Amino acid sequence: MKKSIIIFFTVLGIFLNAQNIKTKRGIINVDGIPVAKISGKSNEYTFMDLKETPLYTMKFIDKSIVDSVRDSYIQLNRVYNRDKVIELDYISPSAFSGEEKSAVYTSVKGLKIIDNKGINIKSLDELFSNVPKRKLDTKTKEAYTIRTKIDKLNIEVNKVGEILSNGVPVGYFTNLPVSFGSDDTIMDKTFVDIEIYDAKSKYIGKYITTTKQLKTAGGKSFTLYREMSGRASILKYPTYKAIAERMAIMDPNFIKIQEKVSVGPVVKEGTH
Repeated sequence: MKKSIIIFFTVLGIFLNAQNIKTKRGIINVDGIPVAKISGKSNEYTFMDLKETPLYTMKFIDKSIVDSVRDSYIQLNRVYNRDKVIELDYISPSAFSGEEKSAVYTSVKGLKIIDNKGINIKSLDELFSNVPKRKLDTKTKEAYTIRTKIDKLNIEVNKVGEILSNGVPVGYFTNLPVSFGSDDTIMDKTFVDIEIYDAKSKYIGKYITTTKQLKTAGGKSFTLYREMSGRASILKYPTYKAIAERMAIMDPNFIKIQEKVSVGPVVKEGTH
């Protein structure tokens, strides 16, 4: 009985304290009271007081980190003090809410910089003084760690299929089409796998076009670019550069800081 009473009053307290947030024709209402205004352009929203004085902007960012892992967050910027831009997590009232609803909901419920009196400048400034840490899941953290390693390698693929790291040739592709580019997506399904060799012509691994799988000489395998749905949808097909980057992570011995060496012949048709 006591437990039921506690649950009842907990639910009642949540109901009584719940804020009714609505936005109509650019006017933000909290519990039926107009408190602020909002205008949006593309993925960026400007928040204003009721006199239409811009006070801060909120920009939505959605980017690919590595492979199928994406990160979505907001960038907050004060109009009256643009020296600092901060990156924060955002919240949405539902899974189907658009960016405008999420921007308003985050401002009121998440960051608490809008209340029933309007935009609270003091709370906004305190947010910039004590920036909350983003809550990244394990998968996203690992993706950023991998991305940092990849960026340090600065991998490029030139027009003849050589793989370069910080300008130094470290390997090459074989079985390439007659015409290709580093950032071209590999869409053709071929019976001959695209192979990768290091600068000393040692076999490193291959990309199987029919399964979108990478396999190293040591037996490791990884499926690139799994197709997803919704906001996190990604390209089905990888680029040559993406393949070289992922192979460098799968086989740490593939790319190291080394002196320039002569790269072996690049075979574009048939096997090496």
